[in-house]
Amino acid sequence: MLHSRFTYTCLTLAVQLWSRTLRYTRVGFGPVQQVRSQGPVIFALWHDELFSPCYLHRHEGIIAVVSSSQDGEIVAQIASRLGYQLARGSSTRNGMQAVRRVLEQMQSTKADAVLTVDGPRGPRHQVKEGAVYLAAKSGLPVVPVRVDMHPVKRFHKAWDKFQLPLPGARCIVHYGQPYTLGRQKINSHSLRMESARLESALQKLGAGGEIGKG
Repeated sequence: MLHSRFTYTCLTLAVQLWSRTLRYTRVGFGPVQQVRSQGPVIFALWHDELFSPCYLHRHEGIIAVVSSSQDGEIVAQIASRLGYQLARGSSTRNGMQAVRRVLEQMQSTKADAVLTVDGPRGPRHQVKEGAVYLAAKSGLPVVPVRVDMHPVKRFHKAWDKFQLPLPGARCIVHYGQPYTLGRQKINSHSLRMESARLESALQKLGAGGEIGKG
């Protein structure tokens, strides 16, 4: 069982050293930076693509929602050492409490937030309601994020088919156009509609396949 500070520190160092070998390119980041200069944003990405953006945005004080599970504890310990603020919660137990905690932290610290919108246990690439609830309550922009990685190790037995870029891999991080939700009343129907909207935005953002063409 991973529990010692030394172990977490070593894991964090390994992530940093591994990430430094990767060749990063950001696409569409300029408009996002312009919006961020005016206030916080909510980054939304798939669970299997989080490795590269996690390193790119280290030490920015971004609030990350991390599962309260045992596996989530490992992620939380590494993320905190990379400079992220944490909001712990599970989508199956106390997920909305975690989202409300993020809202409170964003209001008090003016920090961005990041959510893996199909985590922590899927279904894979299906947006859950937490991110859109947060966007609706806060009025802050949502930024869809996708990552093309090559070559990559894909863990097919994992629920998310997690992608780990191999050393030296190309990682193209695509940032979608930031958008705010309409001011309609927050209810189950509007949350479903906005979740479908975000899911569509993520799917379209990942449709280019630049690395596969290169």
